[in-house]
Amino acid sequence: MSRLNRLPILGLIILVATAPSIWAQNQYIGFVYPAGGQQDTTFPIRLGGQGLAYASDVVVSGEGVSARLVDYYRILDNQEMGLVNQQLNELRKKDATVDDAMAAKMAAFEFPAPIGPDTGANAAPSLMCPVCATANAPDATVCIKCNTKLEKPKDPKPGEKDAKGGPPKSEKEAAKQKLMDRIQRVFAEDERNPAVRSQTEFVFAEITVAPDAKPGRREIRVITKRGVSNPLSFIVGQVPEVARKPMKTMQLPLLGKESLAQRKRPREEEELRVTVPCTMNGQLAAGEKNRYRFQAGKGQRLVISAKARDLIPYVPDGVPGWCQTVLKLRDASGKELAYNDDFRSNPDPLIYFEVPEDGEYLLSINEALFRGRESFVYRITIGELPCVTSIFPLGGRVGEPVQIEMNGWNLEKATLAPPPKDAKPGHHLLAATNGKLVSNYVPFALDTLPECLDKEPNDSSTNALKVTLPVIVNGRMDGPGDWDVFEVAGKAGETIVAEVTARRLGSPLDAFLKVTGADGKIIALNDDHYDAGSGLNTDHADAYLMVKLPADGKYCIHLGDTRRQGGKEYGYRLRLSQPQPDFVLRLMPSRLVMPSKGSASVTVFAMRKDGFDGPITLKFKDLPPGFESSGATLGAKQESVGLSLKTSLTEMEKPVNLTVVGTVKIGDREIVREAMPSEDKMQAFLWRQLLPAETLPVLVFDPAYQPPADRIRPPIRDDQRPKDVKPTLTRSSVEGWLRQIERLYQEWFLTDEFANREIAGVEARVIK
Repeated sequence: MSRLNRLPILGLIILVATAPSIWAQNQYIGFVYPAGGQQDTTFPIRLGGQGLAYASDVVVSGEGVSARLVDYYRILDNQEMGLVNQQLNELRKKDATVDDAMAAKMAAFEFPAPIGPDTGANAAPSLMCPVCATANAPDATVCIKCNTKLEKPKDPKPGEKDAKGGPPKSEKEAAKQKLMDRIQRVFAEDERNPAVRSQTEFVFAEITVAPDAKPGRREIRVITKRGVSNPLSFIVGQVPEVARKPMKTMQLPLLGKESLAQRKRPREEEELRVTVPCTMNGQLAAGEKNRYRFQAGKGQRLVISAKARDLIPYVPDGVPGWCQTVLKLRDASGKELAYNDDFRSNPDPLIYFEVPEDGEYLLSINEALFRGRESFVYRITIGELPCVTSIFPLGGRVGEPVQIEMNGWNLEKATLAPPPKDAKPGHHLLAATNGKLVSNYVPFALDTLPECLDKEPNDSSTNALKVTLPVIVNGRMDGPGDWDVFEVAGKAGETIVAEVTARRLGSPLDAFLKVTGADGKIIALNDDHYDAGSGLNTDHADAYLMVKLPADGKYCIHLGDTRRQGGKEYGYRLRLSQPQPDFVLRLMPSRLVMPSKGSASVTVFAMRKDGFDGPITLKFKDLPPGFESSGATLGAKQESVGLSLKTSLTEMEKPVNLTVVGTVKIGDREIVREAMPSEDKMQAFLWRQLLPAETLPVLVFDPAYQPPADRIRPPIRDDQRPKDVKPTLTRSSVEGWLRQIERLYQEWFLTDEFANREIAGVEARVIK
């Protein structure tokens, strides 16, 4: 059975072996919107997920980005919704008022800042439906959710005391209105029949990006009093940004009635006008297309790049297993000028466009299959920005100088520096800079073996390039149908390895390897080799061979492209060597959540290389005080093992990051490798991927934690107790209801008067 075909089985092993750890990680975020922002700005975001109760912080990795938690919306059950709706109806009465404590709380309460281009001080307020409390466009005539007829509030008559033109409201009147607004916002966010139930709780935060924050990808997590969420991508951008209004929780579509679940966007929101350069943030709903109109001048060289799959890499219940966006560019007359739905093996589209003449242009984005949901988040950046499409060579030797050639757009004044001299072996991300702007990042490999460059012509066994093992050859397929052939001397029984690294470094090369003897007979060949540790890569097009030579003599290694393609961007690194026993470690989940004085565990996976099958000693590195671990050993040929951690702490205010290392000794050489934290992600119903994360945070929590009761309800008055009520209920049957009322009261949804009256009404029905 091939490694590729074993992937679903590997996924099952992952699921079974780590089930207790997975179930312990209840905090989950499915999307963040917008998924980034510009340097030197402060802006609101919202994160959708589940298990986010008692949210205490939002954190972004790296320096220069800070987050401030603003609010949390949990899902109210039907009884709670009914109670809150009753409270709202009472507040609408003219003689209704709020108590002093509620007035003070509402005066200090901060609503989550709105997201969208039309949310400034001069924007028209939304029109709230009186039946379902859904926010509608200011000019709407019927509610987009329940079709109730809407009427705009009437302007006050001359001399009428009102919020418009009249004296200001009293503090209690203002607090009453604020409480009503808060309840209506909860109703507006609610969806009783969501398409994805795991994305219906919301955390609202405010992000501040420093002027010198490094552009590029970060990771964002939500911290709660009971755990740490999975990470999601968060991008620091360089140009001005706009964001569309957030999508309401998508309704579950019914077969044959899918149109009823589609977003009914007001006409003025279908198309936005932007100024280039710009980053546009949006979410794609089912059947939806977003459009952006902009002015461009003749000769401008625009790079238009979209990020969607890069933000939410894997979708479990759809094929393809990610949001597959499509970009189209048209002129003012509607003529299509450019189209892209992916860039090489990257599913996210990229367009380079030289503007032919001054005028207006229209850019549209949609999902290829017109699927959609809240987590189909995208970012489109457009401008005369530097963009690197390929580099050569794709790597170098540790500590040695290297000249890197780069190809792409708007790079005339840009420079690209290699990794620093003290950089360690592995993959590093490089970007070109032109003084002010930084390009996209491209991977660059560093290794310890000797290196050389491919030399043409060497397209057959008769003119093969002779190399001495071990060596890494940096080359490329110079044109369609090109072959690069290398000759090595071997001995009977000797094992040699030929490994191509190309697709994993961003090259479009679909490598094909074969080894032939002196007589031209094929000894071994390989097309694709599955690499479980390659993260986002799902197109395993790099070839690998480990061959035991049958006799002394000359052998040729042939490298070509399966599709017979070529060009300067078709670079590769070909390792030719004796086996180099090694391993890569991944661990999951990418966070540890531990109860007071308790324990937790992660599962560590080993991806063994070049036939290495020995034991691996695992341990946590430099554990902080209050933690201990006895370590673990991955036995010979073993693929995974659990690694446990204990704590003597009762709780932690903030998580700390841990590191796991694995050590082996091969001969007199000791190899130490850090385990990369990862999340187990399902793709397209079946396939499972280990998605790398930057950090492994650990948090100790108090399982008995309850938020402090910062409201003290006044005693129930006699006039609040119902008269002539016959007791028919047991105390145990109403305890849940009473807890609901008390929780809503502590969450500042209910006034003293309403809460006391409801509690008195319930208790009056209890049999003494």
